Amino acid sequence: MDGAGIPNYTSPTFALMRQAMPQVSPSQNYCITDDWAMAIDNAVARLAHRDQQMGDIIWLYYGAKWTMVRVGKYYGISEGKTRELARAGAAWIDCAVHSMRQAA
Repeated sequence: MDGAGIPNYTSPTFALMRQAMPQVSPSQNYCITDDWAMAIDNAVARLAHRDQQMGDIIWLYYGAKWTMVRVGKYYGISEGKTRELARAGAAWIDCAVHSMRQAA
């Protein structure tokens, strides 16, 4: 979700100046090992088994890249409640993979 959102305003002059000089890409290169990916996937699956709505909210927001408003409308709940459930789900997953993080 890094870099997602409303782009900032850039003046036309600044845009021309940037075209004249090569720029380093602002995007960051993220990397996750297969073991970590499987652990997170397993935790999300366990969360969805335990609490279907919370697991689906985590998947739709982080996996399918839906906005919180869209996820909330899908479930018929407010954006604030959706954010609350997403935070709770992320905390649950963080606790579920805590032991693996300690071992690493």
